[in-house]
Amino acid sequence: MLGAAALLAFALAACAPGGEGGGEAVNLKVWGWRQEDVAAYKKIFQIYEKAHPGVTVEYLPYKNTEYDTILKTGLTDSNGPDVAQLRSYGLLQPLVGAGSLVPLDDQVDKLGGFPKPVLDGARGEKDGRVYGVPFAIQTLHVIYNKKIFADNGIAAPTTWADMIAGFDKLSKAGVTPLANTVTDKWMLPIEQEIFGAATYGGPDYLTRMLSGSAKFTDAPWVNSLETWKSTQKYWPAQASGVSYTDAQALFTSGRAAAFPGGVWELAGFAKADPKLQLGIFNVPPAPGAAVDKTLVPGYVDGSFGVSAKSPHRDAALDLVRWMATPEFGKALSTELGQISPVPGVEPQDELLAQALKAYQANPSPYVTYAYFSGGTPTAWDLASEAFSNYVLGRSSAADAAAHIQRGVDQWFRPKN
Repeated sequence: MLGAAALLAFALAACAPGGEGGGEAVNLKVWGWRQEDVAAYKKIFQIYEKAHPGVTVEYLPYKNTEYDTILKTGLTDSNGPDVAQLRSYGLLQPLVGAGSLVPLDDQVDKLGGFPKPVLDGARGEKDGRVYGVPFAIQTLHVIYNKKIFADNGIAAPTTWADMIAGFDKLSKAGVTPLANTVTDKWMLPIEQEIFGAATYGGPDYLTRMLSGSAKFTDAPWVNSLETWKSTQKYWPAQASGVSYTDAQALFTSGRAAAFPGGVWELAGFAKADPKLQLGIFNVPPAPGAAVDKTLVPGYVDGSFGVSAKSPHRDAALDLVRWMATPEFGKALSTELGQISPVPGVEPQDELLAQALKAYQANPSPYVTYAYFSGGTPTAWDLASEAFSNYVLGRSSAADAAAHIQRGVDQWFRPKN
């Protein structure tokens, strides 16, 4: 009898639910595009697995440049991901239109606490529903070498005139002020936002653009391109041949004092030279700017969504609910060195915390990427090409703006 009771107890234990949202043993496949993050996600998901016995979470990354095509196909059947990293804004829309994702508005209660601009990165443009839990915010700054600045008697600028005076001082000292790239065109719209956001007006101008009362071809936007290009004399010599990796190397080697880019660069710079003393600042308004405050451009990097074809939908939904909690946000921020969008989560890293605080105080959109990417051609693709011709002297600022507007006019319709 004791033996039979033991066998019965063992059988019952084997069939017992595996934690919250449990049931029998479940393996959740999470697809992503960050191959370099495998070890970090293993540590992150171990936290969830420990609280949910019987559930394993496997992060399966694919090559970044191939991921979108692979994901589109993978979401068409049950052999694909249960949970997937999703691109943001317009790049999300094809998956929403195909019915490949589960709407999360009424499934993940904590999404109600996320700021609207953050949820915009995971929202369907036609139905307004949210299809993913945002996992990272990227903010755009001028990253600078604090030692080089200090050695030359330069502080982080609070006015445009201070910034230009500092760049002039660096140039006279034989130091390249800005490690800009030209050949890697995808960086050009980032540079334009960093130096031109205040000139065109940031979020206020975006509101007008979305309503149809302002365009890329209007004076504020055209002027923002000229503001950005006015810094060209501070770029590397023969900048037309400087690639993204060249620009990074110029900065980490100390041959350039600053690098305009996103916070994702910080970890790489620190790894390239652990002795680098890094700082960040945002560009103060230039003369004639539409706003008189320093803006901090930023955008939602992506989100995690649930496949409509997942055979483990309940367990997948439970996982993304956890991804909306501070526990996940803190783990992701710590392990990946990212700014988590989960409300209340502050980065432990000092510079990331500074970036987040500045962004929360004066946020500005990454216009061409975030809000005009819902059709073909995207404003981001158009801007990357147009800005390249502009900085190489092949076209004017007005020409570059007109190129973007012509392309966007093929598909964009004002919201009001």
